[in-house]
Amino acid sequence: MPDVRKGSLIWLALSVLVIVLDQLTKWVAVSELQLYQQVPIIDDLFSFTLAYNTGAAFSFLADASGWQRWLFAVIAVVVSVVLCVWLARLDRSKKLEAIALALILGGAIGNLYDRVIHGKVIDFILVHWQQSWFFPAFNIADSAITVGAALLLFDMFFGRKPEQN
Repeated sequence: MPDVRKGSLIWLALSVLVIVLDQLTKWVAVSELQLYQQVPIIDDLFSFTLAYNTGAAFSFLADASGWQRWLFAVIAVVVSVVLCVWLARLDRSKKLEAIALALILGGAIGNLYDRVIHGKVIDFILVHWQQSWFFPAFNIADSAITVGAALLLFDMFFGRKPEQN
């Protein structure tokens, strides 16, 4: 009989939530914003804007001839499969690790969808200091990946350690 404490695939629901929120917010951004138009939310700090990224993080390889679209898509598929296997094998008691993996998975699939369907990732969140410093635009998927990675690191260094006999 299989061990019922094994497997954390229940957290795929969190991945689906991330994907839905990501795609919904991107749809609103494309529908309501003009390219590079800034809509201030918190003056001198936070705005919405519409930007497209054909590269990876921080527009890495964005100016390449188009092959990067498929390279990053393949990487996202491989990472997604690895994360699903990891979740399937993860003990259910490791909730923080499961949440982290589910966030990363949801973000990876959200951006993978953009890359395959649109040929670029849709970004719309802009953090800046006045009009002199700008962090590269990002989206909900990017945020989920970042929070998931931070939680994974936190769990690795400060999480509950297995009891030793």
